[in-house]
Amino acid sequence: MTIWRGKAPLVLASQSRARQMLLDHAGLAFEAVPADIDERAIQQKSGLLQPGEIAALLAQEKALHISAKMPDRYVIGADQTLALGTRLFSKPAGRAQAAEQLRALAGNTHELHSGVAVALGGKVLFSEVAIARMTMRPLNGDEIRSYLDAAGEAVTTSVGAYQLEGLGAHLFERIEGDHFTILGLPLLPLLAFLRGQGLLGV
Repeated sequence: MTIWRGKAPLVLASQSRARQMLLDHAGLAFEAVPADIDERAIQQKSGLLQPGEIAALLAQEKALHISAKMPDRYVIGADQTLALGTRLFSKPAGRAQAAEQLRALAGNTHELHSGVAVALGGKVLFSEVAIARMTMRPLNGDEIRSYLDAAGEAVTTSVGAYQLEGLGAHLFERIEGDHFTILGLPLLPLLAFLRGQGLLGV
């Protein structure tokens, strides 16, 4: 049973299974239409350096990209950046880069900045960034290799080489922030916006 009250389903400009799961479990009617944009080029052109600003910009650009094609639909864009101090991380290109990222993150606290935006008719109506602070436990070389062996190709699908909803949980000793932010979609402020638009039944 859906609680969605819009005339047409939401559009999620993402192929992320975690984000789709969050919307589905929240009872929202939606379809996923991934935004094919060059994120790194947009980031470089913007000149932005702060991870929260980058996440917000990319979330908005994804929403606008799909909104231009589907102007009569509410489109959700989302993006997440990982920062360790001033260093920004991207999805690892392979096992070697995943191992390097884990060595850098091990024993330290990093931040996940999750941005969400909603566009309608080619205009951004809502934008929000939430932060989670993640403290990874110290890891030796054998532990990193064991984790990479067990996780397989999944390590290349998420920034930081981990998925907290899976084997990545073994890497952490402390987490500050909500589950939705960590999975890449600040759900509570998004639901508040949609509720304010009269689009939810609860």
